[in-house]
Amino acid sequence: MRSTSTDSIPSALIPESLERPGNDPIFALLAEANAREAAGEDILNATLGALAGEDGKLSILPTVTAALRELPPAEFAAYAPIAGLPEFLDGVRTDLFGDHAVRDQAVAVATPGGTGALYASLVNFLGRGESLLTTSYYWEPYRILADHCGRGVQTFRSFDEHGRLDLADFEKQLTAQLAQQERALVLLNTPCHNPTGYSLDDQEWSGVADVIRSAARTKPVTLVLDHAYAKFAGSNTADWRPHIAGIAESAQVLVAWTASKSFTLYGGRVGAAVAIHSDEAQRKRLFNALSYSSRGTWSNGNRAVQRAIGNILADPALRENCETERAVLVQGLTARVERFKQLAAEAGLRHPRYEGGFFVCVFSDDPKVAAAKMREAGVFVVPIQGALRVALCSTPVDSIPRLIKALKDAGCR
Repeated sequence: MRSTSTDSIPSALIPESLERPGNDPIFALLAEANAREAAGEDILNATLGALAGEDGKLSILPTVTAALRELPPAEFAAYAPIAGLPEFLDGVRTDLFGDHAVRDQAVAVATPGGTGALYASLVNFLGRGESLLTTSYYWEPYRILADHCGRGVQTFRSFDEHGRLDLADFEKQLTAQLAQQERALVLLNTPCHNPTGYSLDDQEWSGVADVIRSAARTKPVTLVLDHAYAKFAGSNTADWRPHIAGIAESAQVLVAWTASKSFTLYGGRVGAAVAIHSDEAQRKRLFNALSYSSRGTWSNGNRAVQRAIGNILADPALRENCETERAVLVQGLTARVERFKQLAAEAGLRHPRYEGGFFVCVFSDDPKVAAAKMREAGVFVVPIQGALRVALCSTPVDSIPRLIKALKDAGCR
């Protein structure tokens, strides 16, 4: 009798796809937290990067909801242009740069969220087998994106002995990388870095600019700014735009823009890759290259969300309404940040400079063990290399004392 076992049948998957995980670790933790809560446990879930109110419900901008509801059915059903709706792309440039002169040197192409913009940057500004360069603490999907398109990830040390951006190691690693490959792509997530919450100040931005300008004299260098959480920065956070303008004089600059966080449309999957160049002919090449990537992957984006966000950004009254509604959310998030910093200091917890944003990291000698202890107490955070990522965006102010106690009980010092 013929065996029905398929163990001896070779897989049709290519070798690098055979052992890939089927779920993101953060979403796996989220699923466990939700299941335990549904079973009746009192769960504090500080894992997922979505802003919730003090009642635990997802925060949503009413003006955005209204803009979507006012669209005719055809806007939901029709294709968007491959590069995106022109009105939307024009609005993105305005949202990023305002009346800053660099606005007129920028071209934009719609992408599925900021993640799509990062993917488009990788495939157009790094060759296969080359690696991007980012901070030693970084959002894990950077590695997944790089791996999936045949690129790698190298890092420089995030913080020096004074807790500031380690510019010396940045220069060292960038120089070493350019000795090994034909170009460099530096990926920085600021303001409100995920996962640490760190934001570069003016002095650090000036240092970054100096290092990139020096490196760009030898080989092509691209700086990609992950802008995902910038709208939630603290009031004293440095303005990155003047520094970007200076860097763009000698290196390629791209910004990964997204509507996910700033317009509370996480599932809308609309973003943009924005490239800056002073030369019109080069801007045309950039636009064409990014558009080609769109056609070659997701083809085109979500027309309805592009239209709704484009309508908002083109209308001063609607734009002001969104800014007012967002300011309320920022105020609530800031209250959590300040409460966390106060109680963390009292508990002796170590964390990076934190002025605003969805996340903060608490340093830990054994993050996996610490996170497991916290889960036993019904508190969920994300273990990463050397730290625990805490999503204050989904942690009510009243729950922060419980969060701090769990972190301390888990051995964080």
